[in-house]
This record gives sequence, structure tokens and C-alpha cells, in this order.
Amino acid sequence: MYHPVKTFLLPCLLILFCCVSCNQNNHQDLSPSKKKYSMYILGKDGKEYLLETDSLNSGLVRPEDKGALLDGDIMDRDIIVHQGYYYHLSRKKASFEKYKLNGSKLILLAAMPLKDFSIENCNWISNDTLLLTGLNKSDYTQVKYISVNTAKMQQTAAGDINIARPSGKFTSVSIGFVELRKDKMLLGYTYNEQLSSSNYSTSDTTYVAAIKYPEMQLIKTDKDTRSTSPGGTNTIQSYSFNDEQGNYYFMSCPGIALGNRPELPTGIFRINAGQETIDKSYFFDISGSVIQNHAYGIWYLGNHKAIIRSERKDLFKGLSDHYSTAHFEFYVLDLLKKEIKKLDLPLDKGTRRECVIVKDNLAYIAVNSTLNGNYIWIYNMSNGTLKKGLQLAGDTDFILREDQLN
Repeated sequence: MYHPVKTFLLPCLLILFCCVSCNQNNHQDLSPSKKKYSMYILGKDGKEYLLETDSLNSGLVRPEDKGALLDGDIMDRDIIVHQGYYYHLSRKKASFEKYKLNGSKLILLAAMPLKDFSIENCNWISNDTLLLTGLNKSDYTQVKYISVNTAKMQQTAAGDINIARPSGKFTSVSIGFVELRKDKMLLGYTYNEQLSSSNYSTSDTTYVAAIKYPEMQLIKTDKDTRSTSPGGTNTIQSYSFNDEQGNYYFMSCPGIALGNRPELPTGIFRINAGQETIDKSYFFDISGSVIQNHAYGIWYLGNHKAIIRSERKDLFKGLSDHYSTAHFEFYVLDLLKKEIKKLDLPLDKGTRRECVIVKDNLAYIAVNSTLNGNYIWIYNMSNGTLKKGLQLAGDTDFILREDQLN
């Protein structure tokens, strides 16, 4: 039976519901985090957490109390942290996503489709422009790029980069670094050989391609055989930097945990300011120095000093316990004098980690110590002293990364 009151009320209620829903969406807090630092924690039971803090100098934090418990199916440690937001490629959904941390919850703010793409490196071109370089997921043989407007979460450019595909015994390519210099892009890479379903090795050559930017046209390719596996995935660990004069340094990583050519030395290369090829007169042989081991990760301190994180091959059996055994040491390098000084820190565990923040003449070094606990150690570059800072306790097993939020 027709009822004029009910017929009138139903559309009104629907309109009201839509207005309330739209109003809630419009008032969702999209602002970035105001905190200063974030940490990605792997717990003792395999749980993963993301937490934020304003200080690394002191105190104690338990991730299960202060952090957001993460869904391991959609989140991983290879997040990109920038100006209060978190960006991550969800492989399961083939989606590039933008998040913020709101107390104990990680909030998805926006997403864009990103299919057949595996991120190897990222570079911020401007505050809202992110250049992603990577490979096709089908067989990891084609170098690709995507430029993203992160304010709108929209793709602004994409395509293939004409790097020679692997051939012969080599089955894939890996990108180790990307450096932008005005209208040029320098891309470091090498080729990989699949030895078995779970093992691979690497070419004995480091390649550096000079590419016209933003046209992404290959100009020339430089080669160097003093070491291989230049850099690595910089969303997991840092491998390169510019000094005050604009000289670009990058580390090679031929150890068993990356290039798997351990007979070659871990070394530091340099590309001089204004140049597009490797400086053949410069090579800092880390493995041939007093360290006599391979290293993974390098962080610039300023004034031609840097910190590296080096393995101790006498303390682990192989790749099976490389991650779980505390055997890493930290060293300060003088890049010009090629001098090395060991830092008096506990042995660290975890193969690849983003574990150094440099700020205000201090280096905040995250150390996962089996015997002494998980702490942020503070290295004073002025006087060379070390002291304990923030402790990560409770469920913390590994501090996988620490980042500056703002």
C-alpha cells in the first residue's frame, strides 16, 4: 500500500546517511605524522611492528605497547619513509600504497595499481615526486621505471630502460644504485646466474649506465671488474651517498648475502662530480684492509667519513645462520686517507638493515645484541664517544630499520 510519509522518509534517510559518510571521509586526518623517528621491529614470535618516537636518546619502548602490529601479508620492511608517510608496494595486490601511523593502527590513505614491477631503488625527485626503478616480476630481466606523484598517488611517467638484458649463463639483472645529476641518471647494475632453486651467483663486473633524464635514453655504459654487485635494494639498506663536493660514492657487496662472489673484495667506488664514469684511480678495498671480511651497508657522516657494517666470517657458518648469529661490527672510514677505525659496539645481528641515522653531529646506530639487548647507540662524531640511547625491549628481537620521519 502506498504510504506518502514512508516514501518521503526513505530517500531523506539515504541522503542523510550518504552525507554523514562523505563528511567522515572528508574529515579523515590525512596529515603526516608529527613524530621525528620511526622503527620497524621484528618480534620474537615473528610478529612485525611499526612504531614512532620523538627521541632516540633515552628511554625504553616495547613495540607491543607502543607500536602498530602489522599484517605480514601486505607489509614488509622495504617501506619508503618520507615526510611523515609510509609507502609500500603490496606484491599480493600489485598496488603501490600510502600509509600513515595513527597510534597503534597503520592507516591506508591511498593506493594506485602497480603491476609486473619489483622495486630495486627509489629516489625522491621533489617532495611529491618519487622515481621508482626496478624490474619486471615475470623474469627480472627488464629494467623499468615509474614516476609517481605521491600527493595524488598517480603515475606520471613509466616505461622500460634500454639496459642490455642478461644473456648466456646469466638469467637476471639487479639494480644497485640510481643517482640523478641534472639531465643525466647514473644506474649501477650487474647480472646474476641462477645456480639452483635457492642459490645464485653474480657476474664479476660492475656496470654503470649513463642515461638521458627524463627521456630515459641510454647514452653509454661503463664497466669495472675490481669488484661486483654494486649497491643493493636501497629500500632495505643504504649503499651510496654524495659528499660535500658532489662526488658520489657507492659500495660493492660481493659477499654471500648479496652478490655471492666472496672471492672478490667489498670495495668503495667513486664517481666524481660532473662525471658519468667510475673514477679508475680510486678504490677503497675493505676486504683487503684490516677488516678482512665483507661488508653490507654504508652511511655518510660528513667530512669524508662514513660508517660501514661488516660481517665476521669466523663467527657464522654460512648463509643459513648469517641473519640470526650476532657477528656484525661497525667501522668508521676515512674515505680520503683510506683509514679504518672499529667502533666499540656489541656484535650485531641481522644481515641487511637500515640501522644508522646521522643528525646534528651524532650517529644513532641500532644494534641487535644477543647478550646486551637491543639499543640505539649514540656515536658522537666530535669526540668519538659512544653511549646507549633508547632501548627496544619487550617483544623486540630485531630492529630491522630506523628512519627519520621529518
